[in-house]
Amino acid sequence: MAIDYDAPRKHEEDLNEDSLEELTTTPPDTVASSTIDAEDEANEGFELPGADLSGEELTVKVIPRQDDEFTCSACFLVHHRSQIAYLNNGQPVCTECAA
Repeated sequence: MAIDYDAPRKHEEDLNEDSLEELTTTPPDTVASSTIDAEDEANEGFELPGADLSGEELTVKVIPRQDDEFTCSACFLVHHRSQIAYLNNGQPVCTECAA
């Protein structure tokens, strides 16, 4: 929704008086709705927090760590061995965590 910052501002008394009048005279089609239509195609990929995902299947192929890769002991991400910054107690640390 566009806001006109150059428009004159109303005082609190004016806002309380006008709001009831504006709500009763504004057609329901033009009033913004804060609800989400569950059947809308645009919301198909939208998941609510705490939603039950037990029926979902993985669509990503998981590839095991390769011989030229290592797992960083700080962030636990898999990196190419060219990104080893140093060894901490014999465990590799990546350049991103070393920075």
